[in-house]
Amino acid sequence: MKIAFLLCAGYLLGSIPFGLIIGKVICGIDIRKTGSGNIGATNVLRTLGPGPGGAVFILDVLKGFIPVFIAKDLFEGLPLLVIACGVAAVMGHTFSIFLKFRGGKGVATGLGVVFGLNPAIGAIGFGVWAVLVFLFRYVSLASILAVAAVASMCWVSGMNPIYSGFITLISALIIIKHRSNIIRLLQGKEARWGEKANKSEG
Repeated sequence: MKIAFLLCAGYLLGSIPFGLIIGKVICGIDIRKTGSGNIGATNVLRTLGPGPGGAVFILDVLKGFIPVFIAKDLFEGLPLLVIACGVAAVMGHTFSIFLKFRGGKGVATGLGVVFGLNPAIGAIGFGVWAVLVFLFRYVSLASILAVAAVASMCWVSGMNPIYSGFITLISALIIIKHRSNIIRLLQGKEARWGEKANKSEG
């Protein structure tokens, strides 16, 4: 019962669409109807500004961090259960029950899972993302390369193979969710940081 409760709680926490909530409550705007239409922090930042965007980013990170942090305390020595709670949160964000099983791309929530498992790798992953955004000004490209780097670091660092394996799966899911961005990057049509995105870039 405890395991089932935590898995369901992780999924439901991950499903909370903070981008939609903050957009409507604070700014009176349905984030799904502006910019790229994505509920994630990037679209909120682009369309509503750094305050709402930063708040959504932190809350989305916490959606991944909290279930893993709690599970590590309750299920120490059972890494499969710990990572399962993190995966549930990412799946909730990506396939939210509150949004008819649609959602964001899982980058911030996945980062929260990594922070919960290994704060050092999480910090390095965020640093890689920030540097890539600064250099190339493509958030999607930075996200794809950063999650790939995080998955690689998990294996190289000697992290528990169960954690490393599932983080690799989460990274693969995030990259798959960026498939439309990859196509636009190859076509030279992807919006850079600071440029206004459109619905086709969701």
